[in-house]
Amino acid sequence: MVVGIFAFGFTGNGQAPMTSGNRSPVNADEFDQLFQKVKNWGRWGAEDQLGSVNLITAAKRKQALSLARTGETVSLVHNPLTDKADDNASPFEHTMNVGFTTDTYKVQYHGYSHSHLDALCHILYKDRTYNGYARAVVNTEKGCTKLGIENLKQGLITRAILIDIPRLKGVPYLEPGTAVYQEDVEAWEKMAGVKIQSGDAILLRTGRWARREKVGPWAVGRSAAGFHASIIPFIKARGVAIVGSDAASEVTPTLVAGVNLPMHTLLITALGINILDNQDLETLADVAAKLKRWEFMITINPMPVTGGTGSPMNTIATF
Repeated sequence: MVVGIFAFGFTGNGQAPMTSGNRSPVNADEFDQLFQKVKNWGRWGAEDQLGSVNLITAAKRKQALSLARTGETVSLVHNPLTDKADDNASPFEHTMNVGFTTDTYKVQYHGYSHSHLDALCHILYKDRTYNGYARAVVNTEKGCTKLGIENLKQGLITRAILIDIPRLKGVPYLEPGTAVYQEDVEAWEKMAGVKIQSGDAILLRTGRWARREKVGPWAVGRSAAGFHASIIPFIKARGVAIVGSDAASEVTPTLVAGVNLPMHTLLITALGINILDNQDLETLADVAAKLKRWEFMITINPMPVTGGTGSPMNTIATF
């Protein structure tokens, strides 16, 4: 089997936001103030390349292992989309080679289609990566000289919490453009009987894939439910290590004038948090509801491409 993987960056209203009123940040100036206030640069040393993964300690991994009680596993990957669509500008390509006993895969995995993990060199702010490294030093034509996905070669095992906002609101899915705020997450914690703790991975279900099944694909990059950037201080205070969702973890339009991908920039570049994009959380939500358990062990094992800006992968939840 031959695998070709190419990485390109992101580009880039139905249901009303769950809470009305302006939320900071609402513009580029407020965004910059928030970025400077919360950034973790230097927190784990001037040469750190792991970011908030440092919060996943040996004790945290042991805690996660204790959550594997029934042994039931759930994949979070959405099967590769092979047809071009409004939410899939770069379909996954699978070609059989001569003799039909080997094959070639080709995928431009960054974007709004394919399940993947972002490396910490994927997003920059003012020409700086996480921990303050200069673009010219890190982002080169041969790959990232620092913060590449190979830094996670040993894999990640931690406690994960599913944040199922459609279930909280009694709807099958959130409409595109719906913002999720801190109070929504806190309401979910109360309803589900869980509390986000240091070293956790959080997975936001908006119902994106359920909605796609019902109404068909749409331009997720221009209109999606997700977190509003005002939740970032909460995420830092709780010590979240990994953030993921069934889209790109941020409401679109972003509600932050003049800033593209504010959640990605704050999570990756300021806090040093790797992001799981386009995870399929539908089966996970069903199993969690059946077991009445919204915490579980998660295993994340990216392909350790030297200098890679991320990796497509099959993340596994174990109950």
